[in-house]
Amino acid sequence: MSVPGAATAFVKMTCAVDTKSISTLLGVLGTGLALFSAGAVGATDSSCDVVVYGGTSAGVVAAVQVARMGGSVVLVEPGRRLGGLSSGGLGMTDSGDHAAIGGISREFYRRVKRHYDDASAWKYEKRGNYREYDHASDAIWRFEPNVAERVFEEMLDEARVTVVRGERLDLKRGVVKRGKRIVAIVMESRRRFYGSVFIDATYEGDLMAKAGVSYVIGRESNGKYGETLNGVQTAYAWNHQFSRAVDPFIVPGKPSSGLLPRILRGGPGREGSGDRRVQAYCYRMCLTDVPGNRVSFPKPEGYDSAQYGLLLRYLTTDWNDIFGVHQMMPNRKTDTNNSGAFGTDNIGMNYGYPDGDYAARARIIREHEAYQKGLMWFLANDPRVPEPVRARVNQWGLAGDEFVETGNWPHQLYIREARRMVSEYVMNENDCRNTRVTPESVGMGSYNLDSHHVQRYVDAEGHVRNEGDVEVHPGAPYRISYRSIRPRERECSNLLVPVCLSSSHIAYGSIRMEPVFMILGQSAATAAVQSIAGGVAVQRVEYGSLRQRLLADGQVLDMRGIEPGQLAGVVVDDDEAVLKGSWKKSNSTRNWVGDGYRHDEDSEKGGKTATFKATLPESGQYGVQVSYSAGENRADNVPVTVGHAAGETTVIVNERIPPSIDRLFSPLGRFRFDRSRPAVVVISNKGTNGHVIIDAVRFVK
Repeated sequence: MSVPGAATAFVKMTCAVDTKSISTLLGVLGTGLALFSAGAVGATDSSCDVVVYGGTSAGVVAAVQVARMGGSVVLVEPGRRLGGLSSGGLGMTDSGDHAAIGGISREFYRRVKRHYDDASAWKYEKRGNYREYDHASDAIWRFEPNVAERVFEEMLDEARVTVVRGERLDLKRGVVKRGKRIVAIVMESRRRFYGSVFIDATYEGDLMAKAGVSYVIGRESNGKYGETLNGVQTAYAWNHQFSRAVDPFIVPGKPSSGLLPRILRGGPGREGSGDRRVQAYCYRMCLTDVPGNRVSFPKPEGYDSAQYGLLLRYLTTDWNDIFGVHQMMPNRKTDTNNSGAFGTDNIGMNYGYPDGDYAARARIIREHEAYQKGLMWFLANDPRVPEPVRARVNQWGLAGDEFVETGNWPHQLYIREARRMVSEYVMNENDCRNTRVTPESVGMGSYNLDSHHVQRYVDAEGHVRNEGDVEVHPGAPYRISYRSIRPRERECSNLLVPVCLSSSHIAYGSIRMEPVFMILGQSAATAAVQSIAGGVAVQRVEYGSLRQRLLADGQVLDMRGIEPGQLAGVVVDDDEAVLKGSWKKSNSTRNWVGDGYRHDEDSEKGGKTATFKATLPESGQYGVQVSYSAGENRADNVPVTVGHAAGETTVIVNERIPPSIDRLFSPLGRFRFDRSRPAVVVISNKGTNGHVIIDAVRFVK
């Protein structure tokens, strides 16, 4: 790979220390960058094709994709652990429509499934007792944090990606640019990473911001992008809301006594108006009720029960909806998320995080940890808490075999939203609802437009209320534009941003899911490599070539199946087939004709057939092809019988191997047909050793 301009001098096909190339680069750049005088070059400085900053799930996948495409890459993680939230407690994948998840993202969930296919993975419960495990499925969407981290590490090892941990970007002098190109990023340790293209995969968007790229924090008004769910949203805020009247004042009924802790002064603001408030953060705790693995909730240093005075007052109204979102993972563990009006979400205490320096963020993180640990201690131990609530909470504790290095507490705070880039294309509610055409798809989202509360206030009646929660389904999967993960070219021409992408607040509420971050990480990496190969800015990567490679690598860019009328030849879809037995409709694995395909549920072998009949326009020889979606759990011995002019021919189809014709069809052979009789193809599940897929049959003269 070669890149014209200043970067050419240091782009190497191996990611390694290369002081000679770096010195050459300095000569190309001239003497204007005093920080990078020849004497400042360190022995640990590195140069690569692509530098990925941030070891989130998106960062891991981006680095793996670069390596698989033959590029050199370094993954720089400010902390010590990889995988972000996916390995930090968010084991219940907010996935939406599983069919929209492809590429390396789906590969991750398939690898996790393979781990749980092994009986030895089930230490604290029997596999058959876990309802979310489906032997027939190709993937699993709930998992333990340590399993996710292990899978990420294995993927990086297999791809031979160089990983550097414990290196944070210098927030004052950390990005060195020449014109509109980033030349290098500088860590607090003064270590430098030179590259041709950079990917910011952090939850905070630090590299993006320090590179001079436009961004926004908080909520836009509804009028900004013609939306309905953005800005202040009291009308939609019925979820996780106070269901009973609760007095907010220290002395009930007496405003002069002051507000209880964790209630903000002032009203919510005008409905639909924008502000810089940020939706709440929390830790996704991994709990267990297995006595031998259960660790009691710790009492945090500086614990102050007064911080939970509002909760105590709420509990006295007979409300006790504790652990309302307490999802079970394998081995009797949980992914415990926020629930109710007063829960693990630390509402209103994170406004300074997105633009804060490391010290400010550390204070906010410590406060969140103390708050949530204190909350659990309070619920488990305070004698004022109703005994049934205490008893229920004390059935649980931190999982002793998770997050061992951090006292069984998650290493990653859930940064639901921080900075969001503003580029030439801003994803918004209209994209998510498919009410406008989204250009240049590089992946799909499908989860709810989902914002957690952003503030807790006193309403006009003198009662405490939460504001900001929105949970509205988009209606169907939607496309995410390549233009939304790249900055404006005039701001930076060699940076891609798959996490803090260009999106409105409410659209980001749907996009911000871990599977989608992985999808966009892979697409960003693919674009980065093509940018280098073509010697062009990331904004000038030819979309047709990008799309072709993404599809070849299994990405899902559009959920609409190919209509039979768009295909050459005579096509008979599964909706037109005569079915014997029960065939289940599905669209979980790409690709398909029409609106999906069917499968035999790997059951009643020998009892199910699908007969496809076609009236051909003229007699003659036709190529006969069968369509199916391939997968590891498919049968490799599917009998397909073609009825033709000379009789019948049975062909055995291996549905574990992807179709070879346009990723849709596999050839059965060439046969002569007489137009006076229908052409017939029968697919059976007799004697098959896995799921049998039926989708479409095509006859091409």
